[in-house]
Formats: sequence, structure tokens, C-alpha cells
Amino acid sequence: MSNESLSVDPIYADPVFKMAKRQFEIISDHLEIPADRRERIIYPKRAISVALPIHRDDGSVEVFHGYRVQHHLAMGPTKGGTRYAPNLTIGECAALAIWMSWKCALVGLPYGGAKGGIRVDPNTLSAHELELLSRRYMQEMLPFVSPHTDVMAPDMGTNEQIMGWFMDTYSVHAGCAVGEIVTGKPVSLGGVSGRREATGRGVVFLIERALDHLSIDPAQCTAIVQGFGNVGSVTACGLAFKSGMKIVGISDHTSALYDPEGLDIAAADKHVAEHGTLASFPQGERVDPETLLTLPCDVLVPAAVERVITAENAGKLRCRVLAEAANGPTTPDADEILDQRWEEVFVIPDVLCNSGGVIVSYFEWVQGLQKFFWSDTETTDRLYRILETAFAAVIKRAKDRKISHRTAAVSIGVERVMAARLARGLFP
Repeated sequence: MSNESLSVDPIYADPVFKMAKRQFEIISDHLEIPADRRERIIYPKRAISVALPIHRDDGSVEVFHGYRVQHHLAMGPTKGGTRYAPNLTIGECAALAIWMSWKCALVGLPYGGAKGGIRVDPNTLSAHELELLSRRYMQEMLPFVSPHTDVMAPDMGTNEQIMGWFMDTYSVHAGCAVGEIVTGKPVSLGGVSGRREATGRGVVFLIERALDHLSIDPAQCTAIVQGFGNVGSVTACGLAFKSGMKIVGISDHTSALYDPEGLDIAAADKHVAEHGTLASFPQGERVDPETLLTLPCDVLVPAAVERVITAENAGKLRCRVLAEAANGPTTPDADEILDQRWEEVFVIPDVLCNSGGVIVSYFEWVQGLQKFFWSDTETTDRLYRILETAFAAVIKRAKDRKISHRTAAVSIGVERVMAARLARGLFP
């Protein structure tokens, strides 16, 4: 079936959605999903767009635009992050919601995928304006979210404080404290210690599993981490201090740094905490951000944005393990090239690699519903057991069917979502 066989609703006309759609068509062809079932599986159940007027500090009124996309509710509530970004579109939210559905199904969570956010650069807002906008967004979402309908979490541009404002706004409406409406909130409000670090810790665990699978000693490896935000910085620190790797390259939106002798990751992490970016970090050679991806290393971790591994650079990668900490960092065209290089490049696909965050978010949600909290040791142990099970399932399917790791991982997720939707049937 052609990659263009699914019609595209104009509201989803976004490059990221088109990429997710093409990935789905590849998986659908692999699984031989009948044509009349495909649109039902991929298209979101609900896409919401809201206007968000607020009073700016100077007394003026400005209207921002917010979105929320809920992919499916066949297995439970939807789950997904809330992103504040100046170029956010509803199509991008839809793609991220779809990927979250496959991810949750792959690791066995009773969720559908969701994603939302506000089209804004949060750095242009004062703390007061940020709170006003966040509360207004949750106020507009009240008809569409609940602990059993859609559970929000942090994403790019948001943090635990914003989740606290979301929780408070919803709780005031409900008349009681409803901590389970969001995850990634402050520990003082029922958040789980280590939730912020969960995605990065999961990435480190899976990199170690991949290297063990390849019989490679992590302490003898070098790594490059593209993106030094929450996920990237935790991953870099974990690889350096837990796995013993030499981190030879890091980057953020201001700088890309490379030093074959190794960068001082503790100093870089402290610098970003104090200054916000790597722009003035004194160590390492400044290199072109795109060049950083193709410099030699054992482990390459794209931990920033979508579509950075493309047909133009996939053949130039000089890593042994590609660990996709970001969502959708590799385009389908690049996948075709990497499929031919499977003996050279071991891919840990995004739906598996960055699933640690949503797994620990699930733990936080469950503990909030039960009002019964676990120790940090229990949380970490449960996280690693789920990741180990999913990693083993992906490797086995890839080997048994002689397919790529991405096809194996996504096909497991799609199969489980499809089975749930078929079992639920169509409402007459």
C-alpha cells in the first residue's frame, strides 16, 4: 500500500505528523493491517484548540493558542506531556500523541497517548505571566481531562512548578486536592522523587543493556549527547558517572562542544544550572551542531528535537549505538539507510529508549490514586524490570522476524493498540 494511502486532515498538515503517518504505513504494511482499519488506528480520537487570553504585566491583553490531542482511550486514560514552544502546532502534538500510544503499549502501560501545550516561548514571560497562562490553559482543558480521561505531564518548556499550577487549578474546580490529574509535580504535592531524572536514567539503562548485548565494556566507550536539557544532561551524567564513559561531545540550542579527550560533565551541568545554557562554557571546541552528530563515538544520543537524523547524515554516523532519547529524531528516509547498516549501528528506537519518563509517571499516577507511596528503591527496581522486559521483547522480535529494532518495537505497540480497539468494537 502506498505511503500516501491515508488521507491527511488539514489540521494535521505538519512535517512531524507526516513522518509519524509514514512510519505507521510502514508498520501497517509489515503487519498486513487491512486498509479499512488503518485510519481508525492512527487518527486521534480528539484534537482540541483553545484561545488563551491573559493580562500581561504591562496591562495589555495578549491571546495565546493552546492545544491538546488525545490519540485513543481504548486501554485507559490518555497520557502525555505539555509543551511550551514558539512553533508548536496541533499536527506536531498529534504525532507526539501517536508515538506515545505505541510507547505505552510497548512497555505495557494502560494508557493511550496524548500531547499538548501552548504556542509560546516561555522565556518571554515573567513568572507571573507564566502562572497566569498555565492556569488559563488548564481552565480551558477542564471539560476534556480528568485522572481517568487524560493525565498531563511536563515536556519541553514546562516543569514541576507548572504541573503544580495545573493540579491546583483542577483541584479548585473539583473542590478537593486531585494530585493524580498530573504527573511530574513537586514531591510536596504527591510527586515521585526521581521523576525528572526518569527518562535519562532509562536511557542510560538501555544503553548499558545494548552494550552488554554487543559484549562491549561501557568504561571503554565514548559518547556524544545532542541536547543538554533535562533528558540529555541526566543521560550525560549517568553515562559519565555510572557507566564510566568518556563524554566527548555535548550541545544545546546555543553551542555544540567537542573534545576527544573528554568534557567535564559535572562542570557543564553546574554551568547550565547557573547560566541556563552552554553558550559561555569554556571547555571544548565549538563545532557545527550538525557536524557533532557525525563525529566519531561509541554511543550517540540525540536528546533534543525531532528529525535530526536524516537521509543526508544517516550514512555518515560513526557510532556503534544510536540511542534515541528524543521523540522522532530519525526520519523514515534515514531509517532505510540505517537498516542497511544494522551490523554497524545498533539502534535503540525512541518508543523504547525514552520510555522511562512515562513509566515513572505511571507509577506516580498509581500511587496518587491509591494514596500509597513506594520507596525510591521500589520505583527504580520496577522501572528497570519493565525496561528489561520491553528490551528483550524488541530484540527477540527483531531477531525472529529479521526486521529492524524500530519495526520490531513499533509493531509490538501497534498490535496491542489494534487488539484493544478491535476488542472494544465500534459504538453503533
